[in-house]
Amino acid sequence: MAQFPPPMRQSVVKRSKKYLEEALYNRLFRQGSSDTSVRMELNQFLNSHKRVYKWEVAMSIKKLRDRKRYGAALKLSEAMAKRGMNLTVSDHAIQIDLVAKGRGISSAEKYFMDLPETAKNQLCYGALLNCYCKELMTEKAEALMEKMKELRFASTSMAYNSLMTLYTKTSQPEKIPSIIQEMKTSDVMPDCYTYNVWMRGLAAVKDIDGVERVIEEMKRDGRVTADWTTYSNLASIYVDAGMFGKADIALKELEKKNARKDLGAFQFLMTLYGRTGNLVEVYRVWRSLKLAFPKMANISYLNMIQVLVNLNDLPGAVKCFKEWERSYETYDIRLANALIGAYTKADMLDEAEKMKNHAIRRKAKPNSKTWEIFMDYYSRKGNMKEAAKCITNAIEAGRGDGGKWVPSRDVVHRMMSHYLQEKDVEGAEGLLEILDKAEGEKGEKVFESLIRTYAAAGQKSPLIRRRLKMENIEVSPACKELLDVICVE
Repeated sequence: MAQFPPPMRQSVVKRSKKYLEEALYNRLFRQGSSDTSVRMELNQFLNSHKRVYKWEVAMSIKKLRDRKRYGAALKLSEAMAKRGMNLTVSDHAIQIDLVAKGRGISSAEKYFMDLPETAKNQLCYGALLNCYCKELMTEKAEALMEKMKELRFASTSMAYNSLMTLYTKTSQPEKIPSIIQEMKTSDVMPDCYTYNVWMRGLAAVKDIDGVERVIEEMKRDGRVTADWTTYSNLASIYVDAGMFGKADIALKELEKKNARKDLGAFQFLMTLYGRTGNLVEVYRVWRSLKLAFPKMANISYLNMIQVLVNLNDLPGAVKCFKEWERSYETYDIRLANALIGAYTKADMLDEAEKMKNHAIRRKAKPNSKTWEIFMDYYSRKGNMKEAAKCITNAIEAGRGDGGKWVPSRDVVHRMMSHYLQEKDVEGAEGLLEILDKAEGEKGEKVFESLIRTYAAAGQKSPLIRRRLKMENIEVSPACKELLDVICVE
């Protein structure tokens, strides 16, 4: 027998001891929204075998998705299904998205194929199409779209929006006008997102006049009312084009449309005013944001600090950081990283180190980004010994989502070029050893640099040919000639 009542909101005040004492979504985030704390709370709930209402599960999954905690959302959804929670068609569509994010697109395809035919409706097809588009799988996306048209499942703007976003990301904006024309022919009503992606497509081909015609068409159509996202999109296009005067007009419209005091609107305003170099307006919007949200989130302070750093207002950024430190609930290393990055950019290494140590004293653990900032500084200054230490620390820290961290190819090539110039075989081999531990791709350029370093230093290494074979690396003819010299027993 299923343990979940019909999916309607129930009181969390008066319920039996068999049920969780508080709303599930409150329980999951009571220690903050970090991946570790959410997983710990979720495991405690699942191990308790307490019951919860279906609406709580749906709300919890929504909040987990909003915070990009896809693994936890998938685990909760599957655990509740095993306990007897009935999945609606919309639940199946959400599950397709979660499976794709948690286990990959092939698992999402299998989930879709295993659904009963009655469950494969417009929502599920649309969810799979969106997954293909996010993974930039153009052929599969286009084929599925044709299937949806045959089944008459392409009757809303959502599917067309996904396809247009795909074309934008794959540098095919020239395909967007034909999609718009098809929507008009098929009498598919556009929404705000449709107009936004249409404008971005035209901006990608430098057709600013076309962008302005889209705004005018939107106003004439009358079926869709432009919201703040429309004007943030327009302002961003103007900023990218260097048309700061028109960007300022669009930003004023954005503020008028933000009647509900949306946090995202404030963030865009600060960022875009920052990109136009208008520090006065950045501070004005910041004051408005603090009035609208007396209890400020970490992300708001982070955004403001980043804007001020980009505007070279380091004293203002430091002041904002200190204000945050007086009120934070959860210490966020990202804010310290923003200042560390600003200090290293200004060659203020001592201040950057002080900030890192200050964060550690506040019980914050430097993450891969922290070490990446120091790595970039040291490699830029030619101190490859310290840069290599930072790479090791970043690898050990890993990414916040649990994934592995590897240095960028640019940094690796910069360091290998330095080792070649200094004829430093030991340094070059040390870097390759670090990359081996991180399971990072080295490629032929790295090995060619290593071969040249050996040759420049006049050192031998009979094992390099074997290493190239094991890595399946093919080097240039010039490096093959050098191998004959250095790979001597």
